[in-house]
Amino acid sequence: MTLRTTAIRTLLDTLHVTGMHRLSTPVFGGLGAILMFHRVRPPRDDAFQPNAFLEVTPEFLEQTIRAVRQRGIEIVSIDEACDRIRAGASEPRFAVLTFDDGYRDNLEYAVPILEREKAPFTIYVTTDFAEGTGKLWWIALEEVIAANDEVVVPVAGRDVTVDGRTAEAKAAAYGTIVRLLRSSETGTRDLAVSLAERYAFDFAGQGRDTCMTWAELTSVSESDLCTLGAHTVTHPSLARLSDEAALREMREGAERMADKLGSPPRHFAYPHGGPADAGGREFKAAADLGFVSAVTTRHGVIYPDHSAHMTALPRISVNGLFQAQRYLDVMLSGASTAIGNRFARVNAA
Repeated sequence: MTLRTTAIRTLLDTLHVTGMHRLSTPVFGGLGAILMFHRVRPPRDDAFQPNAFLEVTPEFLEQTIRAVRQRGIEIVSIDEACDRIRAGASEPRFAVLTFDDGYRDNLEYAVPILEREKAPFTIYVTTDFAEGTGKLWWIALEEVIAANDEVVVPVAGRDVTVDGRTAEAKAAAYGTIVRLLRSSETGTRDLAVSLAERYAFDFAGQGRDTCMTWAELTSVSESDLCTLGAHTVTHPSLARLSDEAALREMREGAERMADKLGSPPRHFAYPHGGPADAGGREFKAAADLGFVSAVTTRHGVIYPDHSAHMTALPRISVNGLFQAQRYLDVMLSGASTAIGNRFARVNAA
């Protein structure tokens, strides 16, 4: 992750310093971009923060909103963006602000900024998280490793022991476990069970502390600026599930939201959302379920060609590893999309 991040930063810095991103905007800038956020909260001093890439500060969110508008890009709702994509409208370019999972810090820190700036936004809700029964295993794993010098977890049917005596060792241990989990269909479920049993991790308490409740989501949704979208029931990698299980996650997540909030969600976000997590099967399922749009975590700006792929929309991740306006400038220009996708405008496989 460190080497990859360094390489990407170097590329983005080079494009920014040379000004090549400005030259590429007319060709590769597209119609606009869907920006992806997760957590918004003040910075922490902890040496071990493997999930820092999921966080930006409230100050950076506010700077981002103002910087986007200063560049002549209009911040619109996801519904408005979909209308513009279908119409192929290129001026002015648009940006959509999306927040995955339903973290409570969105309510505490992000929503006041969004309301003050009159910026439309979308929150994609994982229903088990809202109900306090979900398991945010990536945060639980961070907390358990942070608190222990040695951690034993089950992966692919065997126990893996990892060293956690220093911040560097803890980071390496976290990375090792996550990589192993990605190769196991039941990995995250088994991990959650193990953390609860071996380390007395309180997932119920975690859910209550970390994510918004249905009452809080209902309150947020009353704002004209807010759109709530679906994000499954349990936040799995859908591509690793059977056809029936994947469809059930998507359908039941939407049905629970309709029951709790009074209207069905029109938009969807794939959990994890990369090529290994959502592909053609999931894109078709989202369309068959009637979602107006569905967003991935595949990097990219939006082009007119996406009108034929409304359930396979890319996003630009605004995260803690690239928390600088110069990086956002390059990504919004479409230059990084062109390079990363080998100049292909749409990747919907």
